[in-house]
Amino acid sequence: SMFRGYLGQEERYRKCFAGDYYLTGDLVRRDAEGYFWFVGRVDDLIKSAGHLIGPFEVESILMEHPAVAEAGVIGKPDPVAGEVVKAFVLLKPGFGESESLRMELLGHARKRLGAVVAPKEIAFVSTLPRTRSGKILRRLLKTRELGLPEGDTSVLDDSG
Repeated sequence: SMFRGYLGQEERYRKCFAGDYYLTGDLVRRDAEGYFWFVGRVDDLIKSAGHLIGPFEVESILMEHPAVAEAGVIGKPDPVAGEVVKAFVLLKPGFGESESLRMELLGHARKRLGAVVAPKEIAFVSTLPRTRSGKILRRLLKTRELGLPEGDTSVLDDSG
């Protein structure tokens, strides 16, 4: 069954439909063989210098590096590009934060993703904020980066 609307937000409800089709907010791409690949959520997209960047793609590439346990990616406001990609990286045990590792991760991402999509900044963190279901809260990463009030954090996992 389908809900009939958002209370007091008729326009928001209407934007969720294209004819009879419900728009989930998920962004996918179709490859040359016809397979669909998840890119990210439309509301998480980073708009940088005219390019739309899915944080999931950047996070996945960073996590291919042997030193990276997890990564969270946001768009950080930039006066020239609109936003630049900033990554928050949680290292695996046995790896320490260093400028040489930061540069290695930036190089790894640029090689795999290209200069436009790769992060411009990497911050090492000891934890990433998560929902109780384990999803990284990019919204909270961005809020903290910008020094804004965190708002409702009731969905946070208490260990994050």
